Amino acid sequence: MARDGGAVRVAVLGSLHMDLVTVVERLPGPGETVFGRNFFRRPGGKGLAQAVAAARLGVEVLLFGLVGQGPFGDELLGAAKENGVDVTFVERVRAQTGTATILVDEGGETMTAYAPGANALVDAAYLSRVLPVLSAADVLLLQLEIPVSVVAETLRRLPPERPLVILNPSPAQDLRDLPLKRVDVLVPGVRELQVLAGCTGTSEEIERASRVFLGLGAKAVVVMAGPAGAYLVEPEGFAHFSGFSEEATDPAVEDAFCAALGVRLGSGRGLYEAIGFANAAAALTATKKWAWPSFPTLSEVLEYLARCAG
Repeated sequence: MARDGGAVRVAVLGSLHMDLVTVVERLPGPGETVFGRNFFRRPGGKGLAQAVAAARLGVEVLLFGLVGQGPFGDELLGAAKENGVDVTFVERVRAQTGTATILVDEGGETMTAYAPGANALVDAAYLSRVLPVLSAADVLLLQLEIPVSVVAETLRRLPPERPLVILNPSPAQDLRDLPLKRVDVLVPGVRELQVLAGCTGTSEEIERASRVFLGLGAKAVVVMAGPAGAYLVEPEGFAHFSGFSEEATDPAVEDAFCAALGVRLGSGRGLYEAIGFANAAAALTATKKWAWPSFPTLSEVLEYLARCAG
């Protein structure tokens, strides 16, 4: 929860990379070349995206991570600052800035090749330099585009009660070596559950797979299911939250959900209210193609919820 008399402070430890996007009529098969209809680049990385999404919701956001020395690093830091993110603790290293080469078809399906570059150099020494500031936040957002060993070390070294930790296990990787007892909310998508626990996507399977991670120590699991909404699995229960009709057109939708969930929980709201708020933020993000620079503001989310309630 927010400090007495202060604004909510969200820390994000994660990746910053440049997305290199080619729009194609259809995704290629193995060994096949397809023609691109359009190409562009945009700031990316789940850490950067979740930081910007949180900042647009009106909270103080500090981003932690690494970029390279070249122009891509300049662009990423500039984009973060333009959106109100504090990048004081993002360090420059002698390495390539991370990149993601993305193919997107007309239906929004993607294929991605991720070259982590500087993101792979986030290590225990960097963590030691930033841990005092990171630990003072109300909420910490984590993902898995930096080394999993650093995520594990972060969880081990955090104070026991603060900050509230939200882990988005994307891209899906083995979580058994992570100290999940320090994770307050694990937030996978259905696709991550399919990879991590063989989940088929039915509500029964989502509950079964989620309880595996409760058994490993996570306090709660919130599963993002796109237009189908979200599922909450806690030791004492299971609940489904209806989504909105908007179809996702961008991977940033799940980043918007994670950020909004963290912002609402950090402001002292309960999980039920926070999930409804996050569903709305994700739905608004889904209405915009290439939505990274257009994450919704707090007023937009509240107005959307009011319209849906009316």
